[in-house]
Amino acid sequence: MSAETHNEFQPEPAAVPEPARRGSIILVLLVAAALVGIAVALMTLGRVHAQPYILGLLAVLAMVGLFNLFAFAAGIIRFADRNADNPIISRIADHAFDGLAVTDPRGHVVYSNAAYLTLTGATGPQDVRPVERVFIGNPDVSEAVFRLLKAAREGKRQQEEVRIAGQDGAQGRWLRMRVRPLGDAKRAAKYAVWSIADITRDRERQEDVFQELQHAIEYLDHAPCGFFSVSPSGEIVYVNATLANWLDHDLAEIGSGGLKLTDIVSGDGASLLTSIVPVPGEVKTEVFDIDLRMRNGRTMPVRLYHKLAFGADGAPGASRTLAISRARDEHSDPQRAAEVRFMRFFDHTPMAIATVDRGGNVVRANARFAKLAQSLGSEGAASKSIFRAVNPRDRALLVAAINQAAEGQGDIAPVEVMLDGARERWGQFFVTAVEEEERETEAAIVYLLETTERRALENQINQSQKMEMVGQLAGGIAHDFNNVLSAIMMANDFLLNAHKPTDPSFQDIMQIKQNATRAATLVRQLLAFSRRQTLRPQVLDLGDALSDLTMLLRRLIGEKVKLDLVHGRDLWSVKVDVSQFEQVIVNLAVNARDAMPEGGTLTVKTGNVTAEEAAQLSYKGMPAADYVRIDMIDTGTGIPADIIDKIFEPFFSTKEVGKGTGLGLSTVYGIVKQTGGFVYVDSEAGKGTGFHIFLPRHRLEPGAQPEPQAANGAAAEAAKPKPDLTGQGTILLVEDEDGLRSLNARGLRSRGYSVIEAANGVEAIEALAEKDGAVDLVVSDVVMPEMDGPTMLKEMRAKNPSLKIIFVSGYAEDAFEKSLPENQQFAFLPKPFTLAQLVAAVKETMTVS
Repeated sequence: MSAETHNEFQPEPAAVPEPARRGSIILVLLVAAALVGIAVALMTLGRVHAQPYILGLLAVLAMVGLFNLFAFAAGIIRFADRNADNPIISRIADHAFDGLAVTDPRGHVVYSNAAYLTLTGATGPQDVRPVERVFIGNPDVSEAVFRLLKAAREGKRQQEEVRIAGQDGAQGRWLRMRVRPLGDAKRAAKYAVWSIADITRDRERQEDVFQELQHAIEYLDHAPCGFFSVSPSGEIVYVNATLANWLDHDLAEIGSGGLKLTDIVSGDGASLLTSIVPVPGEVKTEVFDIDLRMRNGRTMPVRLYHKLAFGADGAPGASRTLAISRARDEHSDPQRAAEVRFMRFFDHTPMAIATVDRGGNVVRANARFAKLAQSLGSEGAASKSIFRAVNPRDRALLVAAINQAAEGQGDIAPVEVMLDGARERWGQFFVTAVEEEERETEAAIVYLLETTERRALENQINQSQKMEMVGQLAGGIAHDFNNVLSAIMMANDFLLNAHKPTDPSFQDIMQIKQNATRAATLVRQLLAFSRRQTLRPQVLDLGDALSDLTMLLRRLIGEKVKLDLVHGRDLWSVKVDVSQFEQVIVNLAVNARDAMPEGGTLTVKTGNVTAEEAAQLSYKGMPAADYVRIDMIDTGTGIPADIIDKIFEPFFSTKEVGKGTGLGLSTVYGIVKQTGGFVYVDSEAGKGTGFHIFLPRHRLEPGAQPEPQAANGAAAEAAKPKPDLTGQGTILLVEDEDGLRSLNARGLRSRGYSVIEAANGVEAIEALAEKDGAVDLVVSDVVMPEMDGPTMLKEMRAKNPSLKIIFVSGYAEDAFEKSLPENQQFAFLPKPFTLAQLVAAVKETMTVS
């Protein structure tokens, strides 16, 4: 032992155990007999003669008792603890394997056992030394001893393990040293109990186990096959050096975490490893042929022996997976190479494939099927039975197809069914029979393609085509109806001019005018849906426009409904037709009011949507661009899911007969679409409805002058003075409807104009030739037999480039504007129109230079 053995003071002699104190019942009996004898003797003397002796005896006993009290208080006499004086406990301490020593507050050893003497090298009780004196000269131990001494002075517990170097080539030893207070009492806490144990054998055993573990890790790391372990959450918790080298990964980086199973498995192969159906308390080993992905993106074929243990609750533990490379099989064995190629094709095909028995139980499946089964939920039940992948309502169709295959039938028709799961998904199953000798275990091969996206796209196209067809029909009806309304409104104006307000028939004529105006409004709604109306777009600030509409909206929705306007900050400008935009807001507000008969809240919110934000939205068909968003959200009854796809169709209404035309939302749809925007609806029955409108942001072209903001329509009209609608000049009126043409000509003549009538473009060109081009203005319909308006314009402008023309039509002007040559100037007046509107358009066009 390398510790020094010199002492600066003589060691305290080891405390010799005191003899055990034993109580004696004989002594007690003798004392009691003596007292009884004295009492009997005193009684024989009589009371008078015995009284002095009794007093003297009592005095002696009192003195003895008083002396014992002082002696006990001074510590001279103590009452021994029977347990402390127990010889068994004393022998346990004396003969313990660990060395034990007790030191007083001055550090002197007051007790030590034989093991302590041996471990500290003491020759006898007279040579015993405290721990710090034994190891004071050993620099490797001194720091540990210092910490122990500090703990002893503070009355704390402390443990240290130190290695004592051997002398003269002897093998060193490991010691475990502990210190603790002797007891909890104040006096006992000043004494310290030291223990020293030789743990050399334990350390050697630990080192042997560590060496064996190191060898096992080395053998596993350099084995000719890969090994890895995956946690239940998909984290790679261990990879051996061989597999890390195959995948070109740094082994140290893998050990630090962050690598997932999907990072090293190619394609959907990870789904195979995570698709094992849990069985509580069982251990399963499955064999998979998949591709692993290297860090550079390349793949290598491997065969995995995947072992997974499940707990009593069915929860999986970490896997034990052995990977055998099959890359060399591609060159060494043609048969195995073919097998590898087939398995890679089988697992990497984009179609889910599985073989099933007669009961629909899955025998084998590729990675895509395993991934699909997991996505369907039900705790992977679809990976056990293929029928569990199908919605119960369509399950019989797949059962029938598999039964046909089990009977050996061919050419089984594909089955398209709804898949089971939380959301609506569709799949198409292709079932084929297997060879007859294999039908005992496998009845059919099933191929599955998910068709959810295809069906959604088909539905979207069908809906778009239906809306387009309805729009064409509505536009055609509106065009023809506009001609009728124009004639009615023009004739009505003549009647109003011929009758005074005091005439009995004046009110009837006004009723005709009001109903004609109402009919014209319905026609405009049809044209709005078909996107064939004429728009007069202006730059508009949505915040100001909605603020102007606030009073109107409050009157429309009534007192039971609370209107909450939430304006976004720094809204971008948009370019819309002001009146049509107001129509959109009013229609949505009226619908919201009708959906809240008992009252509620209508929230109108505005805000900017950047292109990045638009790209993250889940709305289909809307490209990423800058938009200004308008949300109108009510707390009403909501829209049932079975009719939400029909709400934008014209004449579709859930209201009672006579309470709605069914054109409100179709008008909203058409106006927003014609403006270049998008409208979407989110609703749930009983939880309200939200309409979301996205209008494209208006950007000023470089160098262009900013357009004036749209003014309030009513105020602008009020500011205008009454115009003078009389005029003079020659007008060529071209209209294929005879009645409408004659009424229009009559109205223009009544205002001082000379009118030449023509039924189509051919007659108009002939009439223009007869007048040698002396015509101030041409007012023409667009759609006419023999020659339409745009063709007529080309012919006339070829001879007279400065000829002025006004087109009138029930369609929007952009419906025919594309058929005109570039840079052709013309005015446009949409049908139906009143006499005042016609004359105003004529005078304005003729006065423009």
